Amino acid sequence: MLVIDGLTCRFGSKAAVSDVNLEIGHGAFIGVIGRSGAGKSTLLRMINRLQDSSAGRIVFEGTDVTGLKGRELRLWRAQAAMIFQQFNLVGRLDVLTNVLMGRLSTMAGWRAMTKTWSAEDKAVALSALDQFDIATLAAQRADSLSGGQQQRVAIARALVQEPRMILADEPIASLDPRNTKVVMDSLLRINKHFGITVLCNLHSLELARTYCDRLIGMAGGKVVFDGAPDALTADVARDLYGLEADEVMDLDHAMPAAGGHAPAALPATAAPDR
Repeated sequence: MLVIDGLTCRFGSKAAVSDVNLEIGHGAFIGVIGRSGAGKSTLLRMINRLQDSSAGRIVFEGTDVTGLKGRELRLWRAQAAMIFQQFNLVGRLDVLTNVLMGRLSTMAGWRAMTKTWSAEDKAVALSALDQFDIATLAAQRADSLSGGQQQRVAIARALVQEPRMILADEPIASLDPRNTKVVMDSLLRINKHFGITVLCNLHSLELARTYCDRLIGMAGGKVVFDGAPDALTADVARDLYGLEADEVMDLDHAMPAAGGHAPAALPATAAPDR
């Protein structure tokens, strides 16, 4: 589905991402893990083409994404929908309009410029909000919602783009534990129900092991681990995180020794936050 070949991004003399090679199949839920500054966010932004690469290629079903421009690039960004840590909603606009923004890539030019939404667009947006139990909030200003509600609005906006994959960049970093579970359950539901590939940057190893079926560990801009959650032992985690290891995991409870087992997955549904 997606092939990343020798992908590199340099800022001056510093390589934020260095010679990354990955193959990502359809329908996977992949956690990208590593300490702050490891290159996780830059990798996702390069896949979406928000950040240009310095070398290497991104190939999606035979198309070289790194060479796309204009309309083709806009369509790609819709196919590889981004979800951001800080939600990126327009606070003064209502929830429904924020979600409808995700439909712009499918609209004729004049309609996109004037934001003239069709009845079909509105129905799609309301259906997406209903998926996450927030359709009743459609008329409220986005900045009046809680953090967990705003992130679910952002996920609904990504869903109405009709993406092939969702790239979630630390989507729960600013949320409390309860809203963290609500948002992660929402991403898992999209992955399992719609078969949409999810690449999710996560700082918590416990969450990564709970929700993801494959983990990609980055350190110093390079991929240093790529495997199933069960293969991520405490020793591997210490190599990834160094002094930060104790901050992102409980080594005695969250992580297995070599040959151990990951904790059971959490249920894919949760009550909405208030």
